[in-house]
Amino acid sequence: MANSASETITGANRGLREQLPFDDQRDFDDTDRGYLGSISPGAVHAADGRVVWDADAYGFIAGDAPDTVNPSLWRQSQLVAKHGLYEVVEGIYQVRGFDLSNVTFVEGDTGVIVIDPLISTETAAAALGLYRQHRGERPVVAVIYSHSHVDHFGGVFGVASVADVEAGRIAVLAPEGFVEHAVSENVYAGTAMGRRAGYMYGAALAKGPAGQVGAGLGQTTSIGEAGLIVPTVYIRETGETHTIDGVEIEFQMAPGTEAPAEMHFYFPRYRALCMAENATHTLHNLLTLRGALVRDPHIWATYLTEAIETFAGRADVAFASHHWPTWGADRIAEFLSTQRDLYAYLHDQTLRLLNQGLTGAEIAEVIELPPALERAWNARGYYGSVSHNVKAIYQRYMGWFDGNPARLWPHPPAELAARYVKALGGVDAVVGIARTAFDEGDYRWAATLLDHAVFDSPDHQGARTLYADTLEQLGYGAENGTWRNFFLSGATELREGNFGTPTVTAAPAIVAQLSPTQLLDAIAITVDGPKAWDLDLAFDLTFTDLDVNYRVTVRNGVLVYVEKPAAADAALTIRLTKPRMIALLGGDTDGPGVQLDGDGGVLRSLLGVLDQGDPSFEIVLP
Repeated sequence: MANSASETITGANRGLREQLPFDDQRDFDDTDRGYLGSISPGAVHAADGRVVWDADAYGFIAGDAPDTVNPSLWRQSQLVAKHGLYEVVEGIYQVRGFDLSNVTFVEGDTGVIVIDPLISTETAAAALGLYRQHRGERPVVAVIYSHSHVDHFGGVFGVASVADVEAGRIAVLAPEGFVEHAVSENVYAGTAMGRRAGYMYGAALAKGPAGQVGAGLGQTTSIGEAGLIVPTVYIRETGETHTIDGVEIEFQMAPGTEAPAEMHFYFPRYRALCMAENATHTLHNLLTLRGALVRDPHIWATYLTEAIETFAGRADVAFASHHWPTWGADRIAEFLSTQRDLYAYLHDQTLRLLNQGLTGAEIAEVIELPPALERAWNARGYYGSVSHNVKAIYQRYMGWFDGNPARLWPHPPAELAARYVKALGGVDAVVGIARTAFDEGDYRWAATLLDHAVFDSPDHQGARTLYADTLEQLGYGAENGTWRNFFLSGATELREGNFGTPTVTAAPAIVAQLSPTQLLDAIAITVDGPKAWDLDLAFDLTFTDLDVNYRVTVRNGVLVYVEKPAAADAALTIRLTKPRMIALLGGDTDGPGVQLDGDGGVLRSLLGVLDQGDPSFEIVLP
């Protein structure tokens, strides 16, 4: 049962309403511009009837913000919850609000170019159907993946087929390195990322004023079938141009920004610039809360400067794969410059302050944005935040250790908790101190105390209840959508139990694109080292469909592979196709398609030390 917002939170939210320019309605005008229609009801279903997307679930986001939602986040969710088909300019159309991301349709001489076909087959197909309802049955002639995150390619089977791509009827364009990053990011640390993504997007939360209201970048993620069609054309250089169905496209490479493989592109025919996900109406993540490699804000800002210099004077509209477009040369230049200055300022000022001896946590408390950035709606921290982005920059340059030797070798959380609780007089005393902090509105301190309390005594109902209430208040006050979802997800698990991983990122169609070496890397990650200490294995692994062989060894708990011809005297040779290897790793050890020559005990020994991840590991409990 959700609680009301405390006076501390309602007061803070009220203060924010007085500080920010809520009378600026330009974003609302821009989100409504060019609206052509939507689907009604707003639900998208899978073939089995389950709902994979429900835009109508956010119908409650109207009017003034309730006390339980930060008014700035409420405003952002009002904007992002709008859904339907929109004309960007005559000849370019976007479907927004059908997934976390947008899909864009660019009309050519005979057909349509699809940019970033969402996460799921079902939502992409629904978006294409809505486009065709208003614009006619134009065939898809090309798909462009702007970058290597699943919300920009996962729904490709909803707009294209492998058969049409292989026959040359549909081209698929992507930046260099796309496949490597697209299939690896959510595989190597996929279990942990998936579990944390459930918190980040509030996947298990009820939608409503006391629950999930959005994620800042979009409302949430769809839960349909994700797939991947390998590109037929890779973009490798800035300035490279391609003409598709009579439409010229000029590309700008932007690797290592919001994604490791990313690009911007410009359509001279339409004087339209696509900024992928590097310029949206929020401060983005430099380190996403689900986990990832730290992104480089300096490179990010540099590529935005290059985009301004290269395209801004030629564009009448700038659009992205999230949020709504910006029209007019002056507004485009202002928008892109604000976004550029935001990432550059955070980078430069974090380095300035760390060189004065401040740690990441300390910098996050003292850094202030310039007034112009502080009041720019597109620079607010709805998805990324100044706080966690500053810590990410510190981590990128300095690592996890802040230089204080007392923090070099602390006890792990559960053992540290036991010592704190004992020092404070026992768990009841800790809960009492936390109750005082809660009543005084010091929720950050209460959460710190209660974190120790539940890690020491996870079954202490008073600690769990107060901890849940504390996280709930922190969620009610959060401007950042993903912070809100993390706080409220933690409260949910404390009250109702572990909800596991509600969504799956490593979809079979994506895993199928792993290269043989990526598959072997994925196996190596799952070797239980201590169990494998005494193993001394060597065997040949031949992929018959790829005509390649790897000598695989397991020694000292480490799996090593080397591409080389199969040896006649190998203790074991395994012959199979890559798809059969994927099935084998998925647990199908008895089915046909695996040829073993030699000692089958070698394979059994390897399979016996593989340790799959736990998609239900605890987060707010030990």
